[in-house]
Amino acid sequence: MSEINNHKSIVRLPVLLTIAIAAGILIGANIKGDSTNENDIFKSLYKFRQVLTYINNDYVDNVDTDKIVEKAIDNMLEDLDPHTVYISGEELKLTKPQLQGNYSGIGIEFNIFKDTIYVVAPLSGGPSEAVGLQAGDKIVEVDAETVAGIGINNKGVFDRLRGPKGTDVKVSIKRDGVAELLEYTITRDKIPQYSVDVSYMVDDEIGYIKVNRFSATTYDEFQSHLNGLVDKGMKKLILDLTGNPGGYLDRAVKMADELLAGNPMIVYTKGKETRYDSEYRAERDGSFEKSPVIVLIDEGSASASEIVAGAIQDNDRGLIVGRRSFGKGLVQMPFELNDGSELRLTISRYYTPSGRSIQKPYDGKSEEYRRDILERYTNGEMYQEDSIKVADSLKFFTTKGREVYGGGGISPDYFVAIDTTMSSSYLNGLFTSNTLREFTLKYSNDNKSYLENMGYEKFFDSFEVTDASLDEMVKLGEENGLPFNQEQFDRSKPLIVNYLKAHIARSVWKNDGFYPIFNQTNEIFLEAIDLFDQAEELANK
Repeated sequence: MSEINNHKSIVRLPVLLTIAIAAGILIGANIKGDSTNENDIFKSLYKFRQVLTYINNDYVDNVDTDKIVEKAIDNMLEDLDPHTVYISGEELKLTKPQLQGNYSGIGIEFNIFKDTIYVVAPLSGGPSEAVGLQAGDKIVEVDAETVAGIGINNKGVFDRLRGPKGTDVKVSIKRDGVAELLEYTITRDKIPQYSVDVSYMVDDEIGYIKVNRFSATTYDEFQSHLNGLVDKGMKKLILDLTGNPGGYLDRAVKMADELLAGNPMIVYTKGKETRYDSEYRAERDGSFEKSPVIVLIDEGSASASEIVAGAIQDNDRGLIVGRRSFGKGLVQMPFELNDGSELRLTISRYYTPSGRSIQKPYDGKSEEYRRDILERYTNGEMYQEDSIKVADSLKFFTTKGREVYGGGGISPDYFVAIDTTMSSSYLNGLFTSNTLREFTLKYSNDNKSYLENMGYEKFFDSFEVTDASLDEMVKLGEENGLPFNQEQFDRSKPLIVNYLKAHIARSVWKNDGFYPIFNQTNEIFLEAIDLFDQAEELANK
């Protein structure tokens, strides 16, 4: 989702316009003096009002008119594009903190295993860490309400544990080895949500930064991590945007600006209204403008991620490695409605510097649009570069004359197929049954002192997942309803071992411990490591 992040763009609509939207009318900030169009608007509005009034007054049963209106809005917006959406006030309370980069709560990473809330880790510096919650703790009561064995979901956890800063919440904890429940009163506080997962030096020259989304704090985080790697001697950068769904457009522009020298175009937008047309160029001196850059993308990279990748590719600043990105080239503006809900309306398309729109086609069928990724699997695109569909009519050229294509995502300079040689349904089952995460959480909790005393460097170099540990994991899988399959286990064993080690490291050293191990089997990352000669040649061409 690429949004214009500007307080002036938050438009409050009065009650009358809210009803108009439900009728299928999107009224802009300035209505042009087209009398025919205005007559059509008010005729449609009157019709909708008549129907709603008849339902409210004369329908045989009592009805929730708010619910009917919200359904009408959803059905209407579906005919526009998949990214124009209506968000209820309740949903907005959950989604806004994620994009803004912080929320108030108790500060834990949690997971739900077997209908029980497990503390995966108290967040560093947060209120739960301060009172002594530990990884592996089970939350069984919140404010004297039982939350174990009731079918609780993520929203239920958020509803109970998030709240205004300074308010208290009482939790009852079951901790392994302790007979009685432990009672904690935790004062909620602001919890930062970081959008840079990790940065580290791969070797003496190559630095790696993984960005998971573009939120309010992303650019500041990125700049801090980038400068930290430069101070450590980084001469080559891998920027990992795989699986990054996007976010604020202006944060993507600032990130690209940090890597681009001079005043080249980064992205521009065009809408029906000229007031939504804009250009974004590099403006400031960045801290990494000339050394080689490789950007990693895949089918989960969308929106703001594609802005960065498109700017780097079209300006021949670096190489794009991975698989074709999602293909979301639309910009939304949030319009606040009078009841606290929000309309996120597509107001323009964005174009990369070469002039290509990377929005994939949409024919009004949202299910088909969302199944596009599945189609890429079935048509072979994830495994063969030749299966990527491009249209000669959408051919464009980079600043140095390389061919690039629009019409459906950023196609990488170097394609990396999904490696299925070690994949299996048994491996997938270890994740979907939560077996792998549950096992590593328990292992880390049981061996916490041993692992901490070992230290990460020694753990990275010499820790091995034993056959005894694998047997315990298999047994836990069977308890979780996952039948053991020897053939599939043998095929996937190298990946299973790597994932177990990486997740154990995450439980102790968080993402700083996880990614250096995980990336040892990350095919896109491994391909990028060998391409810096080409990236340097492109930068100096």
